[in-house]
Amino acid sequence: MREVCAMIEFFKMSGSGNDFILIDNRDGSLAVDNLPAFVKTVCQRKVSVGADGLIVIENSDRADFRWRFFNADGSEVEMCGNGGRCAARFAVIKGIAGEKLSFETVAGIIDAEVKGDVVKLRLTDPHSLKADFFITVGEGPIEVNFINTGVPHVVRYVEDLDRVNVINTGRIIRYHEHFQPGGTNANFVEVVDTRTIRIRTYERGVEDETLACGTGAVASALISAWKGLVESPVDVRVKGGEILRIYFRKTDRGFEDIYLEGKAKVVYEGHVWDEAYKQ
Repeated sequence: MREVCAMIEFFKMSGSGNDFILIDNRDGSLAVDNLPAFVKTVCQRKVSVGADGLIVIENSDRADFRWRFFNADGSEVEMCGNGGRCAARFAVIKGIAGEKLSFETVAGIIDAEVKGDVVKLRLTDPHSLKADFFITVGEGPIEVNFINTGVPHVVRYVEDLDRVNVINTGRIIRYHEHFQPGGTNANFVEVVDTRTIRIRTYERGVEDETLACGTGAVASALISAWKGLVESPVDVRVKGGEILRIYFRKTDRGFEDIYLEGKAKVVYEGHVWDEAYKQ
């Protein structure tokens, strides 16, 4: 006979290599005492479900649903592009919304369109763009760029992306005093041609290199366009091997009509037992 325990239903999904746990909490049934601690525990690989982040779906009076997004370290942040695409497809699968939908985030209302496993997400307008400035790291000054695409991103251009020590240099940039108190994500970019770039990303909150970062792909495409290196749409090749397509309209002041398109895959669905998150 199976033991009686509290179980939480969830989906495991992947957005171009970023993996997420998604929980439908519209009925308020996610009864955990400390949500950040719960997230940190169940996102641990090998000892629990494991994921780059966790998404909680809640009711909204402004959109089809509201989401709360948590990084694997339990920190709650404003936005995640790949997570947003997974949340949109999850909502369609669960009957929460139709194929054209919107959801509420701390960064604002996000619109999405779901066609099978391909999701096109309209992001809020970026801000705080700053190009071509220097920060000092261990080996001396390096040139970087910055933009906030819902969350903060540094973009650094390199000639040979495969040789970059993303974890070490990315961690230094992530915690650099220039970007405190919140820190930043760090993207390393190699321009292939006027429609294609390659990126590798060190993600804040995951505290590691990830296979993809949606808002990082957008940040890298926009900075590249601002510098005259690419034109919309831009195909962004991520470490996981997939391609994210970024659409945008460049203006004198920045960018508008920004879309992130790519696949959002269901990996599995199941139930987390309480022994997987209770100490």
